[in-house]
Amino acid sequence: MLVPGTEALESAINPALGVMLFVTFLQVPLSRIRDSLRNVRFMGALLVANFIVIPMLVALALPLFPGDPLIRIAMLFVLLCPCIDYVVTFSHLGKSDSSLLLAATPVLLIVQMLLLPVYLNLLLGAESSSLVKPGPFLHAFVILIVMPMALAATLQALSPKFSGIATLTRVGGLLPVPATALVLLIVIAAVTPQLSLAVSAAMDALPFYLAFAIIAPILGLVVARAFKLPAPAGRAVGFAAATRNSLVVLPLALAVPDALPIIPAVIVTQTIVELAAMLLYIRAIPLLAKN
Repeated sequence: MLVPGTEALESAINPALGVMLFVTFLQVPLSRIRDSLRNVRFMGALLVANFIVIPMLVALALPLFPGDPLIRIAMLFVLLCPCIDYVVTFSHLGKSDSSLLLAATPVLLIVQMLLLPVYLNLLLGAESSSLVKPGPFLHAFVILIVMPMALAATLQALSPKFSGIATLTRVGGLLPVPATALVLLIVIAAVTPQLSLAVSAAMDALPFYLAFAIIAPILGLVVARAFKLPAPAGRAVGFAAATRNSLVVLPLALAVPDALPIIPAVIVTQTIVELAAMLLYIRAIPLLAKN
């Protein structure tokens, strides 16, 4: 807040996310991905929580949203899209089965790309569907998920054969927490100056984000319990329900006409609320889902 020009760090968000996800993927047994995708109960709970229960929550809250159309569409963009990147890291820190979430990221991405225009059409009207472009989603998925995952999988496969790679993999195991801290620093430093451009819009959205941060993980855990998931898998659903795709949908939302400065301010406000909430989730969710 005191140092000018920190918005220039915005270009460092994706590289930092990529590094964070790479060191996280190193700790996830990627050989389990195929088995995870066969976990029908987990995938069912994840899809129900993110694409039925959470949209119903958002739809119920929509009449209370601020009246400004730009604020409303920004809030819908971010609240209707489940996270596909740092949720893996935070779920790992929160004693969840992060390999299940890692396996589910392609499914989450594809389903949200298909359903976001439908939800916007239902909630805001037919003209909203033309605002959704798949390009930013696909670009973020390849850069932030596919490439780090492929590199981590390669190192995991080679580490039994090469001692140097095995050492590198072990060192990588020490880095998820500091890498996550670096992402938090960069994101907050980059987005704080943008908030000053539309403070009133951000403040109008803030109470809804706070309420979502409290209600969404509880709903996720309730869905997980209904599907009778083991505790680690249930925690993963709780994290997934609470974590939104703010950093990925931001370039998508910026394609909305007259988006600046309101839409980025409203979206990054959710990012800041969520990042603060995540520091609580990694302690609270394991306590709420012990069995």
